[in-house]
Amino acid sequence: MAQTLNVTVAIVGAGPVGATLAAALAAANIPCAVLDAAPLPPMEMQAFDGRCYAVAAGSRPVLEAAGIWDRLPEPPCPIERILVADGEPGRPPSPLSLTFRAAETGQEAFGWMVEARSLRVALNARLPHLPALSVFAPATAEVTSRGPEGVTLKLSTGEVVQAQLLVAAEGRRSPLRGQAGIRTTGLDYHQIGMVGAFAHERPHDNQALEMFLANGPFAQLPLSHAPAGAPFPHASAFVWSDKTAIAKRMLALDDDGFSRELARRSGGFLGEVRVIGQRWSYPLTAMAAERYTAERMALVGDAAHGIHPIAGQGLNLGFRDVAALAELVIAAVAAGQDPGSPALLARYQAARRPAAMMMLGATHALEKLFGNAFPPLRAARRLGIAAVDRIGPLKRAFARQAMGLG
Repeated sequence: MAQTLNVTVAIVGAGPVGATLAAALAAANIPCAVLDAAPLPPMEMQAFDGRCYAVAAGSRPVLEAAGIWDRLPEPPCPIERILVADGEPGRPPSPLSLTFRAAETGQEAFGWMVEARSLRVALNARLPHLPALSVFAPATAEVTSRGPEGVTLKLSTGEVVQAQLLVAAEGRRSPLRGQAGIRTTGLDYHQIGMVGAFAHERPHDNQALEMFLANGPFAQLPLSHAPAGAPFPHASAFVWSDKTAIAKRMLALDDDGFSRELARRSGGFLGEVRVIGQRWSYPLTAMAAERYTAERMALVGDAAHGIHPIAGQGLNLGFRDVAALAELVIAAVAAGQDPGSPALLARYQAARRPAAMMMLGATHALEKLFGNAFPPLRAARRLGIAAVDRIGPLKRAFARQAMGLG
């Protein structure tokens, strides 16, 4: 007979959001299981590959409480300043710009840049050492029942998992979300997002750049150091959004050509630049699930929402889902209540869906406002950016919202 494991929460998907939720719950001695179709050790990329995450100040406590932050093998780079400007490729940013300084908000940093491989190493180092957590990877699961009494999963490894709450953390194409009949609304930006890293001649001084260009925003995000063998001692990540046809031409360039295009968009602050690691790309779309819950099930991360990367908030929305759901589940268990009850799930949805929809709307509005080369509009938005730079309370409010502290 198949071995049956009884847990409080079963999480399908061990990416950054799902694995962090598993670690946060297990650190609070909540019995849980997490499974992923891929084995965990090969998820650790041993070589620098250019992918990085911007972890907002409000997200760091989630990773600390889960016991992940202190296990990062590489020091994350603080983002102490952010320059926001309107611009054109090949030209310096408009002098009518906006500079956010973390010190003005009373915080150490707006966030920290963490290499994707470092976060994976930290997660994999944490998960096996939590007695309350069972990890199944590689493994897939079939939901054989989900009803008032709980959820039963049959794993491809032969085990059966019974839980009071099922969490879907499998990404935008979540099979569990589809099986639950939760519909989504999508929006195609007809853009491609290109991400990676580049080495540069001059230091970044822990400053990030958000340059609004006519065909999409370009962000430079500071990294702690360049990897071994890089042509320059300093490095930054980039998130570059452009129209699909243009992006395809850029991606077809060799490293020399792509580096020249990066230099044209990075404002000239960093001197000579050279792309390092791999280049990654994906079509830019927005997605919103019509609801974040079903009977004994909750959606987290990209299974619930997807937004334009213009403000770097995608992963941080997922970490805020983790914080909200973990807090509710831990409190329910401590009070002897059902962590998969309709009332708890209703509170989770009320806490997270409006906030995520607000962020989706804000990023969509920013993309529409700044992705336009109409001269009068460009002049007006440059004046608007400069005005915000001079209105202290408004500037601090924007900054705290972006940090996840609003």
